[in-house]
Amino acid sequence: MWWRSASFILDRNDNLRQRDSESRLLSPPSSGMAETLQNPNPINQISAYYQTRAAHHGVVTSDWLAQAQAAVSQPSDHPDTKSSASEKSFSVIEEFNNWRKQPDLAEAVAAIRALASVIRSSEANTIAELQTELKAASDSLKSWDTTSISLTAGCDLFMRYITRTSAFEYEDFNSAKSRFLERAEKFGEISYKARKIIAMLGQDFIFNGCTILVHGFSRVVLEILKTAAESKKIFRVLCTEGRPDRTGLRFANELAKVDVPAKLLIDSAVAYSMDEVDMVFVGADGVVESGGIINMMGTYQIALVAKIMDKPVYVAAESYKFARLYPLDQKDMVPAVRPIDFGVPIPSKVEVETSARDYTPPQYLTLLFTDLGVLTPSVVSDELIQLYL
Repeated sequence: MWWRSASFILDRNDNLRQRDSESRLLSPPSSGMAETLQNPNPINQISAYYQTRAAHHGVVTSDWLAQAQAAVSQPSDHPDTKSSASEKSFSVIEEFNNWRKQPDLAEAVAAIRALASVIRSSEANTIAELQTELKAASDSLKSWDTTSISLTAGCDLFMRYITRTSAFEYEDFNSAKSRFLERAEKFGEISYKARKIIAMLGQDFIFNGCTILVHGFSRVVLEILKTAAESKKIFRVLCTEGRPDRTGLRFANELAKVDVPAKLLIDSAVAYSMDEVDMVFVGADGVVESGGIINMMGTYQIALVAKIMDKPVYVAAESYKFARLYPLDQKDMVPAVRPIDFGVPIPSKVEVETSARDYTPPQYLTLLFTDLGVLTPSVVSDELIQLYL
């Protein structure tokens, strides 16, 4: 029941904490700042997450790449995280965008690195001021793209992690600030290494002679397959095309570089090819409280086919993608919209479905490979409580 969910337990604990800390720490941003941060993206209706991800992970149209470039280069409308920060020209959004230019760096990790820079450049004089500054910076990053689940979850987990410290016991503020920075950098390193940890866990489930179906371009799934190939395992991979951005083509190209046999499928050929498959590997944009996942459009139907044909579905996801969400159906989540190019003109009276992702319930998933270990979907809620408490 909903009152047993992780969010209910965590929200109840948050309310208790807020009564004690409201007068001294973590005051929320002013309403003026909140209004300023509502619509940071210049391109309405299109998820910034999918705009900028396209340049790194897909073979897309020139129009889409132009949109992505515009999103990256657009000046930020966010106020600085502290009034004195303007004198130093420090912007958490600019710092975040600088980190995101690294193709192999996850968006959530880029946000964590940017938040660590906030501590490093802060001129706060008290712990309360520093925490308020961090809270404003975190809210600014989350508002940059409200559709990115990993960005929001990464910021929330960062704030939880660095505040669970003995820094409050230091009488000297500089010592406390150093402790905050130490924990921030440690959390950044943990998040950065998550992919390698998952790769070592996941590759154990790949056996010689197996055929693996993948969907979308997941860097953590790619790392698992590369690790398995480096271990001299022999297998082949079926890659769905992943319309409209053809992420499967990019994924197949990466596999070819490490001499892993790959075959491209059109998205509608999944059921036709499923009898050849031994297992399905997918990534996740977010892992929700139910143990289900939100991922690239088409994941749900692949999981349905795999379930019917008794094929295991493995999910590879870093713990910073664990989100306090509990979608009840496909429409019960913030829509992430992406452009669709059919290659021919579409009549204005014809409606086009532009949703970029779907929700796969936990009963269609077999295991989740995470940096916290190999989990069953039913364990996810417990892990969420441990992460956010």
